[in-house]
Amino acid sequence: MTVQTSPDLSRRRIDAIAKGVGMTTQIYAERAENAEIWDKNGTRYIDFAAGIAVVNTGHRHPKVIEAVKRQLDAFTHTCHQVVPYENYIALAERLNAAVPGDFAKKTIFATTGAEAVENAVKIARHYTGRAGIVAFAGGFHGRTFMGMTLTGKVAPYKTGFGPMMNDVWHLPFPCPLHGVSGEDAVAALERLFKADIEPTRVAAIIVEPVQGEGGFYPVPEGFMQKLREICDKTGIVLIADEVQTGFARTGKLFAMQHHGVAADLVTMAKGLGGGFPISAVTGKADIMDSPGPGGLGGTYAGAPIAVAAAHAVLDVIEEEALCARAERLGGRLKQRLASLRDAVPEIIDIRGPGFMNAVEFNVAGTETPNPEFTNRVREAALERGLILLTCGVYGNVIRFLAPLTIPDAVFEEALDILEASILAAKG
Repeated sequence: MTVQTSPDLSRRRIDAIAKGVGMTTQIYAERAENAEIWDKNGTRYIDFAAGIAVVNTGHRHPKVIEAVKRQLDAFTHTCHQVVPYENYIALAERLNAAVPGDFAKKTIFATTGAEAVENAVKIARHYTGRAGIVAFAGGFHGRTFMGMTLTGKVAPYKTGFGPMMNDVWHLPFPCPLHGVSGEDAVAALERLFKADIEPTRVAAIIVEPVQGEGGFYPVPEGFMQKLREICDKTGIVLIADEVQTGFARTGKLFAMQHHGVAADLVTMAKGLGGGFPISAVTGKADIMDSPGPGGLGGTYAGAPIAVAAAHAVLDVIEEEALCARAERLGGRLKQRLASLRDAVPEIIDIRGPGFMNAVEFNVAGTETPNPEFTNRVREAALERGLILLTCGVYGNVIRFLAPLTIPDAVFEEALDILEASILAAKG
């Protein structure tokens, strides 16, 4: 099939929207349902992006839409800091109970993942009275100034934006595939403490349990436990950025549940709202309570429509057993990819917990990343009606983020398209 673009819309977009807002495709959505999107020309696509891990429960899940309609009929906005509402409180209670950690917790709401990260840093700094923040190379934490400072990838996120925020330090992310073990990363942290900043000046360490934009690399076994030990010893706040990993994507409600330790603060967004903008920070009650009234919040923070959607999302995840379904879908995807290894030596790794999966491509027989091959796969898939996303510092990784509710028949169709596209990229 030939991808049908809309030249008029493309011209209008170029004239009206700043070029800094990038676009992966030239598809202009007209409607969407579960794991399928139809464009302005009526062409159907299978969505393996899910709005970058936002609609884990599918586009327009009936229970999410029903909850939003009920809230629309009640009220749309009061600002919780002016006139509060019960469903905000109830959602905080649900997240306090669901986030890993056998301790009292409290929650705040914001609108975007970057806001959640900003607030987590503010809370950690206020609680500890320290300024330093340690992050990881390859990590992604948003496009605000603190977010892009924490982000461990220069292009395109930091290029040309001038000096970054002070007192932010980056460690190599532990990725055995690329020669960095968990022990190497811990040793780098210990060197940082000796060479650049003493631990008593560090407020927080922020880490994605599975790197998102950085390449879908999971934290290796034992690394989170080691970070927990270091933070406990030094009084550093451990922040788990679960913006992309949360809400059943990895086969658990939160990816930290794979590691047997709890973070002090957890940031979340994306899948929480099922397509409606909402984010949150949940953490230890005494840490969360450190800032005084007015120090946290926002006009649209915890907007009632998004809160209603989030309640429905949590219900759907439980009622439809989406954590278990993520494991099944991811297993089938990885099995299909593994079956192509002999025919496609460019495949050097297939990875990811649950249905947060990736395939990485190198130049065949070398250790050289192959973004050109990766992009050919993406383009071939799009021509066949499958939307894929790339990621990774070198752009040589395809990440798979289809809705967890994708029907079996549509999923099998997508796997056939994926296989055909990888083989077509071989030429």
